[in-house]
Amino acid sequence: MTTAAPFDLVSATSVDEVVEALAADREARVLAGGQSLLPLLVTRTIRPAVLIDVNEVGLDGIDVDRAEGVLRIGALVRHRAVELSPTVATAAPLLAAAAAWVGHPAIRHRGTLGGSLAHADPAAELPAALVALGADVVVQGPGGTRHVAAASLATGPFETTLAHDEIVVEVLIPLDDAGHRAAAFCEWAPRHRDRAEAGVGITLTATPDGRACGPGRAAACGIGTGPIDLTPVVDDALRSEPVDEDLSDALVRHVAATVDGVCREHGGDADRTALAGALAARAAVRAHRRLAASVAGEPGTAVA
Repeated sequence: MTTAAPFDLVSATSVDEVVEALAADREARVLAGGQSLLPLLVTRTIRPAVLIDVNEVGLDGIDVDRAEGVLRIGALVRHRAVELSPTVATAAPLLAAAAAWVGHPAIRHRGTLGGSLAHADPAAELPAALVALGADVVVQGPGGTRHVAAASLATGPFETTLAHDEIVVEVLIPLDDAGHRAAAFCEWAPRHRDRAEAGVGITLTATPDGRACGPGRAAACGIGTGPIDLTPVVDDALRSEPVDEDLSDALVRHVAATVDGVCREHGGDADRTALAGALAARAAVRAHRRLAASVAGEPGTAVA
């Protein structure tokens, strides 16, 4: 049976300790949930001499910061906590919807938001949702903290702009004061809960009078080298659409075709981009129906 190569374990209790340990060894790796790291260790794909356990550092809060106008989510918040948090469901329902698609329950109980961002799997759901939501990622290194747009964090498959001595500390999601919002995330995998071939998340808001769709946001995962921002095309198609009627077949086909085209421009193959278009159409219909139900006052419809 294959086992991991020997390593030293550093148990950090502060972000400064983590940064110091990373700066001392360029090959050191951060251990948070371990859902992506442990398979790499066991197969000896990587052989770091030092692992830095960050589970006692903190960074596990979910808070609405009205003064800054953001939802703050710590890097060590587990996927399951994102999925079930009433605060996330209210302030960023798309993120909660995306979290429900992450792997199996055991993975969601251990995997962390910061770990998913740092791992930069192109098929990962949460980074795509954060791109759609216009989130900022706060990272810390020897020089202090800096902000990176979620859309700019990944530079390729499993590659990011993070320096070797930087870690993700929190995510900031702009608050939307819209009275009604709804979201849907749809994906497809060869087997249930396998790594997604493609996924699309859409969030919609209603105009103040509740009669039409206001700004919408969307993104896709699994298509290119990282998340693809679909906000311009989805917002253009769905804005001003009445929320008390089903989307027309023609509009749904338009969303599918446009998303297909955008994903092809990002290097996706024909089959996968067509799949993304179909998923976008499905997500648009679900989000629109949930928005209509929210406007009508039906409970529990934002992220169903």
